[in-house]
Amino acid sequence: MRTTFLGFALLLIGPLAARAQAPAKPTAAKPAGIAWAANRPLTWADFQGRPKFGEPEAALTSADLLSGAKCADFVFSATVTPTFDPSTSWVRDAKSSSPALLRHEQLHFDLTEVYARRLRQKLKTANLDCQKLQPAFGRLTQVVYDQWSDEENRYDIDTNHGLNAAKQAVWEKKVQQQLAEMAAFAQ
Repeated sequence: MRTTFLGFALLLIGPLAARAQAPAKPTAAKPAGIAWAANRPLTWADFQGRPKFGEPEAALTSADLLSGAKCADFVFSATVTPTFDPSTSWVRDAKSSSPALLRHEQLHFDLTEVYARRLRQKLKTANLDCQKLQPAFGRLTQVVYDQWSDEENRYDIDTNHGLNAAKQAVWEKKVQQQLAEMAAFAQ
């Protein structure tokens, strides 16, 4: 019932091939894990990690926003991919875990998509100069990443990690509304 953030990873290709702000892991050509898709909900089989000793939660969703930027002929373009990491996501006991717990964990991943769409929107409207791409790209992505982290924490606190069914229902409606409002920025 907790989410970890792997960090945002970014890759710059072109004249400014440098990393920004020490990403948590390098971006691969093909992101590891499961990319968010509206028609592909998480299942308990996706949670393949093991809890660390002393973890009090019943489950943990490990998600990431992979972002990359490139300049080709001085034209900026970017990609943002929300991913779920099966190897570091876990459920204590999938057989006895409730559908409500899985919905709570799915909503963590859905929030990752909300913030991926927000980042795509910001990147589309940002006027980033290819010759001065850094640190502007890193700052812009870090702001969205921090907002995402804060929202994930609010979600767990407000719903008591999914145990407050009424608050969970409010969040489910809120996130679905946000996804619909940001549909233009879905991949």
